Amino acid sequence: MVKLDKHYVDPRLVDLYDIENPRGIDTDFYVELADEIDAKRVVDLGCGTGLITRAFIKDGRDVIGVDPAPAMLAYAKRQPDADKIEWVNGTAEAIGKCKADLVVMTGNVSQVFLDDADWQSTLAHIHSALRPEGYLSFEIRNPDYREWEKWNREDSFFAYDSPHGQMEAWVETVKVTDKTVQFEGHNIFKATGENVIIESEIRFRTRADVTQSLQNAGFTVDHVYGHWDKTPLKPTSRLMIFVARRTSDG
Repeated sequence: MVKLDKHYVDPRLVDLYDIENPRGIDTDFYVELADEIDAKRVVDLGCGTGLITRAFIKDGRDVIGVDPAPAMLAYAKRQPDADKIEWVNGTAEAIGKCKADLVVMTGNVSQVFLDDADWQSTLAHIHSALRPEGYLSFEIRNPDYREWEKWNREDSFFAYDSPHGQMEAWVETVKVTDKTVQFEGHNIFKATGENVIIESEIRFRTRADVTQSLQNAGFTVDHVYGHWDKTPLKPTSRLMIFVARRTSDG
């Protein structure tokens, strides 16, 4: 089972999520993919606050946002054009067989699946939700890049204004194993001095591991990019961006 970290359930931290994670070129990549395949139904699995979900809105397209965190969905439903999206509280199982043209998992959602069985089950549910030859796309941090080595106060500190006043934030790596990284996110509310610490753990999978898991679930990997501009994956690439198709009933 996927554990919901504090920044998905604490309303104050949910309010900060889009400020700390604003729209970027990742959104452009996924929206352009939807347009390229002329997607009539798009599912955003792990949609969170719906920032990217709402970018898929287009005449003639159904958009479904799925997330297990009620607080994130409550925030999403208050945003502009939220009424044009079907919001579902749940995990991949809740998608059902909706014959989607495209399922996306953004914001490195794929790394919250620590257990291989949970990850494979999620891919199986996505496979069931897609029409034949439908697409799945997501990004995952490249373990060769070793990004966790930069998760410390000196390299990740930033300050910003928020609905709750001035904030200071940073992340710190706590423990690294051969498969997972445990880290803490620090959020200091300057008005009170309170430091809300978020404890998280994520799974790092290799390109070969992800490819094999997709093939086991009945997908063919069409592309693995190393950047949102579709340049090839390199050892120095921070991300691995997968585009796969449902090609069997595996």
